[in-house]
Amino acid sequence: MPLSRLKNRMLARIFTLFPFLAVRWGRKLAPHPGEVPWVEPRTPLREAVLALVTTGGVHLRSQPPFDMSDPRGDPSFREFPAGTPRELLTITHDYYDHREAERDLNLVLPVERVRELVAAGALGALHPLAYALMGHIEPPHLETLQERTAPEIARRLAAAQVDYALLIPA
Repeated sequence: MPLSRLKNRMLARIFTLFPFLAVRWGRKLAPHPGEVPWVEPRTPLREAVLALVTTGGVHLRSQPPFDMSDPRGDPSFREFPAGTPRELLTITHDYYDHREAERDLNLVLPVERVRELVAAGALGALHPLAYALMGHIEPPHLETLQERTAPEIARRLAAAQVDYALLIPA
């Protein structure tokens, strides 16, 4: 494993052990200008289709991993069946300590919890496809994420008539 990846993993573990350091590091990031985007819900949850979108770097083992060689991140996404067995999934993301997520994938991709909501009648359905991104994106890749990647995921969700998307940060 390249030295830069080892450094990133070490920093992720340090930030997990000492959250105040992560907060301090995060302060240097420029806040996103403008208001928080909000759309009033139109479909009752008990009738709605919900899609899962994670920034945890989850993907099928058979898919290309997210690019960890670029310290500014990878603005691409992976699409895979939400019901994929855990043993066929992996996490490629050096910018957070994902040991707990590897033990319980519901932390970054809560498929089982959402299925429980569907079974209880609180939610209509889980969209059959999940979407995953890498949550560490810096310029110039941020522009790609905002102008190409996110709109492409949104187009796919709209075409599938998904009512809501739950973004799960990692």
